[in-house]
Amino acid sequence: MSEKTNYSNIYLRFLNLMQAIRELPTFPHVDPVEERLLNALAAIWHGGGKVTVLEAMALPVDVSPTTLHRRLKSLRAKGLLALETDAADTRIKYVVPTDRATDYFSTLGRCLNEAGQA
Repeated sequence: MSEKTNYSNIYLRFLNLMQAIRELPTFPHVDPVEERLLNALAAIWHGGGKVTVLEAMALPVDVSPTTLHRRLKSLRAKGLLALETDAADTRIKYVVPTDRATDYFSTLGRCLNEAGQA
């Protein structure tokens, strides 16, 4: 089997696993915009960065800031995001991951790992 075919098969196994997990009632349903937003936020969080609400609304996920604001609210309602107030300036709110968001990313990581090992 060629290397390209092997990587293609791994990716397709990953997609199949993700589809199965997304259908579970315990897995949070996120729409494509919410998923892109979560991924963009996760990249910043992984690097140790903090993201204000205004910065999150300006992330390059190909939708308007208004739509991003609505998605931030919906992700908060789903328990995937929380807001923390800045200690020095209470007008500034940071978007932070919740334990549920950590579980969400952990599940994605397990799927990717399982697809690569199969």
